[in-house]
Amino acid sequence: MVRVNRENRSTFLRVKCPDCENEQIVFERASTVVECNVCGRVLAEPHGGKADIKAEIMAVLE
Repeated sequence: MVRVNRENRSTFLRVKCPDCENEQIVFERASTVVECNVCGRVLAEPHGGKADIKAEIMAVLE
């Protein structure tokens, strides 16, 4: 019997808005547009599988 180890293939990212420097957590594979909670700038856009991150990535959360 073959056992398949399913590991978490996607992560959450802590990103920093380039305009207002607000730090926010976004999903790496976001399926909707993610905007900054403070100023409204687009931080991530869906792009096939992984999202196109348009902010500085501060940390990868596990």
